[in-house]
Amino acid sequence: MARYRFRTSWQIAAPLAPVYAAIEDSLDWPQWWPGVVSVNQLHSGDAAGIGNVRRYCWRGRLPYRVVFDITLAAKQPGRRLEGYACGDVCGTGIWLFAEAGDATAVQYDWLVSTSKAWMNLLAPLASPLFRWNHDWLMQRGGEALAHKLGTRLLASRHEHI
Repeated sequence: MARYRFRTSWQIAAPLAPVYAAIEDSLDWPQWWPGVVSVNQLHSGDAAGIGNVRRYCWRGRLPYRVVFDITLAAKQPGRRLEGYACGDVCGTGIWLFAEAGDATAVQYDWLVSTSKAWMNLLAPLASPLFRWNHDWLMQRGGEALAHKLGTRLLASRHEHI
């Protein structure tokens, strides 16, 4: 099993509420985020959405798709979303949001292991390509989110932590 630890940070020239709402509404991501092939609701969870399960299908610049389910485990409206992934990748995704003057700072930590046999077999050689592909998807996401909100992506940073 290959392990990956990604951190993406965006600074978007928009108030926190619409930025948070766009990320929270992942069913709409395929409409605006390049690389998100589909998002399907599998289980609605409780009244606050905790326990919500959605299936995500992603395709980046490389010729493969990654499919996984995320269960929403924790939510602090306007501040934090945390979910657990299971499928082609398994692990934790955490979105953090904060006001940054007239902008919104967004941080996404994606701590996952691959479960596809071919990805694990190729990991010793292909890990740099897998990281590049992830960074490409996240860069497009930040740009597309800013476009969706009619504003600018002020900064974008991708780390492998």
